[in-house]
Amino acid sequence: MASIITAMNTERALYKLMTWLSPAYPVGAFSYSHGLEWAVEDGLVGDQASLQAWIEAGLAHEFGAVGAAQLRACYEAVAAHDAAALRDAVAEARAWQPTREFALESLAQGKAFLATLRDVSPPSPALAWMLKALDGDAVAYPSAVGIAAAIHAVPLKETLIANFQAFAANLMSAGLRLIPLGQTAGQRIMVALEAPILAAAEAALARDAGDVGTAAPLADLASMAHETQYTRLFRS
Repeated sequence: MASIITAMNTERALYKLMTWLSPAYPVGAFSYSHGLEWAVEDGLVGDQASLQAWIEAGLAHEFGAVGAAQLRACYEAVAAHDAAALRDAVAEARAWQPTREFALESLAQGKAFLATLRDVSPPSPALAWMLKALDGDAVAYPSAVGIAAAIHAVPLKETLIANFQAFAANLMSAGLRLIPLGQTAGQRIMVALEAPILAAAEAALARDAGDVGTAAPLADLASMAHETQYTRLFRS
């Protein structure tokens, strides 16, 4: 891939990540709670401490493990200029979706992310290669972020950290509206999540590529229950 990707300096890489993972990037992240809405309805999450614990558990055992593996697999496939590996990684990420709403959340955001990336990015050999390799395949959101980062030569570790921070911030914001909590409580949560987010990124880089697993059945159950929740603010 070295022939069609030019290494990006730190400042430009940071700007890319801040742009892609900003709430202003049109993927609709604000409309998803990742099952948190049911957890609040059921009383599992109801204050600052329980909201922080819910997000930390996700970082350690759910989206922090599986989502990171999806992002990394697609990043490495693009970096290696391996179209077959990229298609396999994208297909595996789709297969990892445990519930209908988690699939909706991830695939809808992935589609919107790549559509925006295609529409606003200057033409490049790397972008053209990616679009041809995927040929319209549905792409999970973490996979899409990994693909974009590799195309633009944004470092993998920084991409993982930024992706986790954005995901955690979105859950925190959903929790503030659902519980409800004040903005200061939300920022206390984000300060406390710095170490877990950095640890999740380190773990994602340290584990073998095929060593992927999750141990968060409550998150899956929350997503399933949310499908039939009577009153809902969020799509998941």
